[in-house]
Amino acid sequence: MNLHRVGVLLLGLAAAVLFSPAIFAKDQVTGKIKITVVPKQAYTFVDGKAIGHGDQTIKVDVGAHHLLIANYGYKFVEQDVSVDSRQTVPVSITLEPSGDPVPGPHGRIQIEIGSNLEASKFHGPTEAAVLLNGKSPKYFVGHLDEFNHDIIWHQELLVPPGTHQVTVTRYGHELWSGPVTVAADQRVILTVADGKQKIKPWTRGSEKFTPPTQRFKAGIASATVIVAPVSGSVTATPAKINCNQPTQLAWVSKDTVDADMSGMSPVPTSGERTVSPHQTTTYQLTASGPGGTVTPSATVEVNPVVESSLTASPMEISYRRIGDKVLEQGSTTLNWTSSNADTLSLDPLGTVAASGSKSIPLVPTQTTNGPVDEEFKYTLSASNACGGTETKTVAVRLKGSVEPIPAVPLQSVFFPTAYPTKQDPALGLVRSQQEALGTLAAGFKKYLEYDPDAKLTLSGYADERGGEKYNDTLSDRRVERVKDFLVSQGITPEKIETSSYGEKNQLDKAAVADLQSRNPNKPEEKREKNKQATWLAYNRRVDIVLVPTNAQSERFYPNGAPDSLVIWQKPKPPLKTVEANN
Repeated sequence: MNLHRVGVLLLGLAAAVLFSPAIFAKDQVTGKIKITVVPKQAYTFVDGKAIGHGDQTIKVDVGAHHLLIANYGYKFVEQDVSVDSRQTVPVSITLEPSGDPVPGPHGRIQIEIGSNLEASKFHGPTEAAVLLNGKSPKYFVGHLDEFNHDIIWHQELLVPPGTHQVTVTRYGHELWSGPVTVAADQRVILTVADGKQKIKPWTRGSEKFTPPTQRFKAGIASATVIVAPVSGSVTATPAKINCNQPTQLAWVSKDTVDADMSGMSPVPTSGERTVSPHQTTTYQLTASGPGGTVTPSATVEVNPVVESSLTASPMEISYRRIGDKVLEQGSTTLNWTSSNADTLSLDPLGTVAASGSKSIPLVPTQTTNGPVDEEFKYTLSASNACGGTETKTVAVRLKGSVEPIPAVPLQSVFFPTAYPTKQDPALGLVRSQQEALGTLAAGFKKYLEYDPDAKLTLSGYADERGGEKYNDTLSDRRVERVKDFLVSQGITPEKIETSSYGEKNQLDKAAVADLQSRNPNKPEEKREKNKQATWLAYNRRVDIVLVPTNAQSERFYPNGAPDSLVIWQKPKPPLKTVEANN
């Protein structure tokens, strides 16, 4: 060591003795912290400020203080200490070795103070802490006196090849800070006083330090610090996910002081977290330590595609309504599925689950009678928070009819005098009355579709001529003849009820006159004058009632029918005449 360097160091030591006790004690009421450390090279930081290495007695203000004892290659220890007035608090700390040996390659940074550095200003610069790639005490790698010459006793700082941010500090003041770029097997000499850097070969690195070497080694007048490069990795499991699906993000870093993860900073230097990104995202870990910074990353690929299906079965539905009664109403069953969607709606049903089935009866929108031919559309809209959407539509056709209540034309049936006879019970229902009954039967069969419980009630009558027993039998034959005819038209017998009244319940002449006056079919003039014959003709009839509506047949005599005279005449018509009109 040259004389100039020795002079500077002595001056620094003197300054440390003179000034360091007053650095932290600003108040008149003070105390002290007496620090004992193992190893003896361990360095003390008080409240984040660099103090010096080895055992220390530090004068501080009364109150709480934070200590950090550091030595590279050992586990740093942090401790809070409270100091009362005029109290000396002893603190004894033994550091434990930490970290695996570090393999090469290495470069070396040699740090010199410089002849023109004002030692008194910095209270002993050889004790200044050296921080690498960060400015907090946790980036501490050693102090100047461990890295400042290259003679027989080597004092050297070995670093991974690359550019490193070097900070030299003491008592909260920076002596120098800046980048230093060093290559493998290269020595960079940094002068703190003026910041100048000089590059020289360093063959000793490859010769001695390429195999894994312990991180810290110190002798009587030598010290070697080998800084390990920062390493790290990030994984995502699984690496490909659907929207809203979670993935486990895990990261590991080594020889790291600070870690930052994009989107979730800060993070522990190693850890894991469940994430569910809504788009393809790269998670980059920035792990920093004295050995530099690494930025490993993992990409989570997010699939935003929504897949869905919608079907309807059947796709054509039948419908039939008569009046207010629905005779046929089909339904369609919608079936839907969706994947990778978190919001689903099925119009017009509303919000639905991711998959399902629903039976829907179809009703026409039209309110008027007529044929029905309508299309009903159902649309499934599926989406997710990642921007994926899909729409599916099916159309179902409704065909059928809306019909009015079928008319049942109820017309009373009239018979010629004394017909049907006992000998010919099928005679007497003349052609015009058969036609009227045929129309009635056709209407009633349609009406049964509207009201399957409907029935017809037949009531037979005879005019007043003849005895009571005779007329009862005659009216009974008349209702039976009408019933038989209706059955022949396709009406089942159980739908027809009969009763006969003979000459009972006769329509009086006033009632007949009223009917004739309202009868849409006017009689011939000569029949109009023979009111007695007309009155008798009105009472040779069968009335028909529709049950349960109790609608009664019109009792208008068929004046305009071609065979109306055969029915009207008072005497019993000849057999041949009736047969001709049967």
